[in-house]
Amino acid sequence: MPIEKFTTLVSTCVPLPIENVDTDQIIPARFLKATTREGFGENLFRDWRYDKTGMAKKDFVLNNDRYGGQILVTGKNFGSGSSREHAAWAIKDYGFRVVVSSFFADIFKNNSLNNGLLPVQVSEDFLSGLLEMIEADPSLQVQVDLENQKISVLPDGPEEDFDINPYKKNCLLQGYDDIDYLLSIKDKITWWENSKSRV
Repeated sequence: MPIEKFTTLVSTCVPLPIENVDTDQIIPARFLKATTREGFGENLFRDWRYDKTGMAKKDFVLNNDRYGGQILVTGKNFGSGSSREHAAWAIKDYGFRVVVSSFFADIFKNNSLNNGLLPVQVSEDFLSGLLEMIEADPSLQVQVDLENQKISVLPDGPEEDFDINPYKKNCLLQGYDDIDYLLSIKDKITWWENSKSRV
């Protein structure tokens, strides 16, 4: 799955105000047998979305037609538990490009950044206010500006800065994974290797 360039995203949001969501809830272990990144989205939050007969649970947000968009807004401590990269794959494959929370598990955050999914960590006050606004108005538009590291409620709502590793930020802006980045500086690497061989 190629990394899509990320500059600025404007989208409606899907609210998931649940704390301590772990990777087994994001993508249950029984769905980890696939060897490619595609197809995991259909089982995102599988046990919350469907009952044991495979029928959609009407009270779960992904089954609610009121909400949609490319931004998932979640409770505190998202992505805890096992280190499975499949959790990031499932969220991205479903169609989300950004996850907003007041805290992310470190491994989940790194897996997300490595797969073109942007985790935006905000203050608890900003998060709670954003969740309230989304639930009151599902058509609410939120802008995520990676270049300036800012998340804003449009047109003139609250906004907040967010942090991101500078290397990962550059990779997202360019649409690079780690290998793409190395290829982009291939000439510099060759020059450095040649300079060392002459010493």
